[in-house]
Amino acid sequence: MSKLAAQDKFLDLSDYGRPFGKLLANQLKNTRFTPIHVTLLFGVSGLIAIYCILEGYYFLAGLFIVLKSIIDAADGELARIKNTPSYVGRYLDSVFDIILNFLFFTTICYVSKTSIWTTLLAFICIQLQGTLYNYYYVILRNKSVGGDSTSKIFEYKSPRALPGESQKSVDILFLIYTIVYGSFDKIIHTLDKEAYKVKTFPNWFMTFVSIYGLGFQLLIIAIMLPMNLIEYIVPFFIVYTLFIFVLIGVRKTVFKV
Repeated sequence: MSKLAAQDKFLDLSDYGRPFGKLLANQLKNTRFTPIHVTLLFGVSGLIAIYCILEGYYFLAGLFIVLKSIIDAADGELARIKNTPSYVGRYLDSVFDIILNFLFFTTICYVSKTSIWTTLLAFICIQLQGTLYNYYYVILRNKSVGGDSTSKIFEYKSPRALPGESQKSVDILFLIYTIVYGSFDKIIHTLDKEAYKVKTFPNWFMTFVSIYGLGFQLLIIAIMLPMNLIEYIVPFFIVYTLFIFVLIGVRKTVFKV
């Protein structure tokens, strides 16, 4: 199952790892590897990238950050190939992402002259950016005929477990998910309360929004590290957040409810 119907597909700048992710998923489709195993693997890649930053191997760190994005695309692809959608996998993926984001920024803080408070602000900013992207993307997916509806626009209660997963695992991961993402979701929903009423978003708009996708955010970091711009990563993402208001303004002005 595709995430979007053909007419709703757009150039997702954050999803550059998808072709390689599909290739990896196809290699694993007849093996015992599950999407959860692949999710764990991208976590390992992220931790290796963090070790490389600590040791000053910035080029290698960038490679493993990009590799993390590629593997991140593979778990969902493998779930679709094997027809094994999973809420456990979806929530685990998201929880790993926010943990790795926090570790990336605290590691950058540790090896640079950036203050901890500025770093925490940048972490909040990058999460708000990603939340805006996910908010609009999930709205589009839920309105797309034949699209993937595993993700919901508003998630207030734990979903019913799908075949092959336990309800207890889903409930626990949903609770963790709501704790770590809940405040960011509320902020973005407050800034654009009626976005879900829009019939659809045009492809060009979603392409612009995709600059806030996690893959594109990590690509920026992966490029800045070997360029010895580590001191500028944190302030960049703080300033980068201002574009949120531009995108929301365009949505409210051009795509009225």
